[in-house]
Amino acid sequence: MSALTQHRIWHLGADIDTDVLAPGHAMKHGIEVIAQHCLESVLPNFASEVKKGDVIVAGPNFGIGSSREQAAQVLVHLGIAAVIAPSYSGLYFRNAFNVGLLLLTCPQADLLRNQELLSRSSNGLELVLSDKTTLECEPIPEFLLQMVQAGGLLPSLKQRLQKSHAPIEVS
Repeated sequence: MSALTQHRIWHLGADIDTDVLAPGHAMKHGIEVIAQHCLESVLPNFASEVKKGDVIVAGPNFGIGSSREQAAQVLVHLGIAAVIAPSYSGLYFRNAFNVGLLLLTCPQADLLRNQELLSRSSNGLELVLSDKTTLECEPIPEFLLQMVQAGGLLPSLKQRLQKSHAPIEVS
């Protein structure tokens, strides 16, 4: 296993929808204001207490609801390192990777319920509990991992474009 990074966990239930992540009343504002209201209906202190590198562990169907990209952007803005859940809305899944948010699909995410801290391998696919139990996450295609590392789809495309215009060295 590769090096481990430790993260504080925020626990959520099942069916967290996009209206909870990016409430409709805040959508007329920019991401900074939307972030102040993220998860306020289920964790009132979340936005003021979350720290860069924290992780969200949720139940099934994370991100159901509307197609608003801000529901994923707000978690990136707040510094969330990853969301771990057994399943996601398909549209939320794609939006999350497009904005650089790592989603880990872990059928056993409920085993993280009583954990306060979590260690995660550098590739993110192995989670280590405090009792040293290891949970495997579903594999993520390499191009999606690269998008997250680049900061999302647009930064990833910019990097690829820069590489394709790099001068060619002739030996």
